[in-house]
Amino acid sequence: MKSSVENLEPTKVKLTVEVPFEEFKPAIDKSAKDIADQVNIPGFRRGHVPARVIEARFGRAAIVEDAVNNSLDEYYAEAVRENDLHPLSRPQVDVTAVPVNNGDTSPLIFDVTVDVRPAIAIPDPAGFTLSVDSVAVSDNDVEERLTALRERFGTLKDVERAAQDRDYVTIDMEAKIGDETVDSVSGVSYRIGDGNMLEGLDEAVTGLEAGGSTTFTSTLAGGDHAGEEAEVSVMVSNVKESELPEADDDFAQLASEFDTIDELRADLREQVGKDKETNQVHAARDLLLDELRKAVEFPLPQSVVEEEISQHLQREGKEPGDEHGEEIREDTERMIRDQLMLDVLAESFNVNVEQNELFNFLVEQSQAYGMDPNQFIQAAASTNELGAFASELARARR
Repeated sequence: MKSSVENLEPTKVKLTVEVPFEEFKPAIDKSAKDIADQVNIPGFRRGHVPARVIEARFGRAAIVEDAVNNSLDEYYAEAVRENDLHPLSRPQVDVTAVPVNNGDTSPLIFDVTVDVRPAIAIPDPAGFTLSVDSVAVSDNDVEERLTALRERFGTLKDVERAAQDRDYVTIDMEAKIGDETVDSVSGVSYRIGDGNMLEGLDEAVTGLEAGGSTTFTSTLAGGDHAGEEAEVSVMVSNVKESELPEADDDFAQLASEFDTIDELRADLREQVGKDKETNQVHAARDLLLDELRKAVEFPLPQSVVEEEISQHLQREGKEPGDEHGEEIREDTERMIRDQLMLDVLAESFNVNVEQNELFNFLVEQSQAYGMDPNQFIQAAASTNELGAFASELARARR
């Protein structure tokens, strides 16, 4: 097989692939056999129908067409490897020559137009100075992790005092814009300090006793009025505090596989250390990306950007062309640029993904998609997306 590449644009190529007849013939023979295995023809056992009979019954053109459909992906993938291309979009295939007639030994020829990763010149990362947090683990770090574990086994009790940080409060809230009530909730349990509801809520409920109420101004985070400022009324119906179990050997045996609290603390110290190392790597990666964004320029294939925006809108249940697509365009382009730069970095440092690592990663992804792992992996393979998952894993390892 031979192939050639024509650069149509900085991010698009036309790949011409020519497969000699002797290389294509096994695919034709296999298609004839596959068809023979699936049909019943009087006078022949299934699977033992001669190729000439199959050709007479179904026509050589149908057999060759089946062979083309079954082998194009393999030929295309081989040509991509040979020419060191990095496709970014679905290929558009045009079959220009097929040896259809009996005795025709001409080659199979097809063209593929596809968006590819442009040339990206990455500066030597050694030239950048990045400052990240230390990975040293303090006693306070361990105690914070231990406290978080104890909170999972804590019990809540009512208190007759003003609410304070880390208390649990049951609240009713109503948000108004002008005279219109735009949202309301009741009986919601919230831990002060979590900061996962409205901005300003922590300050508003701190100091309130059961039955107390107040109002505050906040920017709504969701719904039809997301981003708008509202007057929020909040009433606290009860205040609870969490009673934590003692940090002793009994707790270690309850909450872990360890017999003593010292063993548990040692394990928590190791966990914190690993988390800090991971966070340090991610922080360094983000800082490096900040520097690379300033130093590296390259064009993006707009079809890839549009496809990513389209998928984002689909995930959010929005129609194609929704104005939200333009709102996320800049972030989408930055995300794609970052991914491509990290891919180039991973290649330059020979960051390879082992087969078992990729398999485990695909299993994790299948769970995230709620799919059977085998079906998910087969679907990824059939759509030629295994390379994309391997790149994603390699980027994470950078």
